[in-house]
Amino acid sequence: MNRATGPGAIPRRRFGSSIGFAVLAVPLFAFIAFVLLLVGYLVANGIGVLSWEFLSKPPTAGMTEGGILPCIIGTVLVTFVSLAFSVPVGVFSGIYLAEYAPNNLLTRAIRSSVRSLAGVPSIVYGLFGVALFVNAMNLGMSVLASGLTLGLVNLPWIIATCEEAISAIPSSFREGALALGSTKWEAIRRNVLPYAFPGILTGVLLAVARTAGETAPILFTGVTYYTRQLPNSLLSRFMALPYHLFTLATQHDKIAEVRPVAFGTALVLVLFVLLFDALAFVIRMRVARTNTWQV
Repeated sequence: MNRATGPGAIPRRRFGSSIGFAVLAVPLFAFIAFVLLLVGYLVANGIGVLSWEFLSKPPTAGMTEGGILPCIIGTVLVTFVSLAFSVPVGVFSGIYLAEYAPNNLLTRAIRSSVRSLAGVPSIVYGLFGVALFVNAMNLGMSVLASGLTLGLVNLPWIIATCEEAISAIPSSFREGALALGSTKWEAIRRNVLPYAFPGILTGVLLAVARTAGETAPILFTGVTYYTRQLPNSLLSRFMALPYHLFTLATQHDKIAEVRPVAFGTALVLVLFVLLFDALAFVIRMRVARTNTWQV
């Protein structure tokens, strides 16, 4: 009798399926447990520092007292500057690569370069930002120079994710619109982009998360160790949450004394990223439910 079809075949298959599920599920649950442990550790050590004064006051007494308001404002400003630069450029580049670029050696080389740039260390982008934005374009050490540098960091992620999201839409969506007399751009705008929007948003989310936590690019292009003043223009220097956290955790001469402030700063930074994630999740659910998004 064939073992594959014999009386013990079904139990053996179920056992094999259970082993396969365990092999796949254990790393996932281990990762989830690690994330929960990390978040719980930050909350346990940082929740006692959070207060309205901590969020609305500048640092005082050598950063051992006061709050982190300049860091929050600086992080928000540099994040939005980077997104204002990288999202339009990245999305339109992804649309071009997915819909208009011919399938030739040059296009394949561009795609390969984009994916390679996503793996370049951020400190290299920081040095390039110094050469281009700070010196060549004479923007100085500023919010604008840092935001544009972070925009370059974001571009490969957004371009690659946008192209993949658009390419995943079935060709019938385009062909149906073209058969009814739409132009190619109308077909893309009305029949492709609305369905690719959740994937595009995912790429933007990855960019936001990376932008909010980057230290090396802004270290060379505009962030400062300490200032009580809020940025009054895009050409001002600024404080930022990741650099402030780095300073408190490694460079301060009273590390033990400022450790609670460091935990509070880390918790605020995590909440900042989670806020963007929650906002994007709500938008994605509304798009999936109504399916009426128009670009």
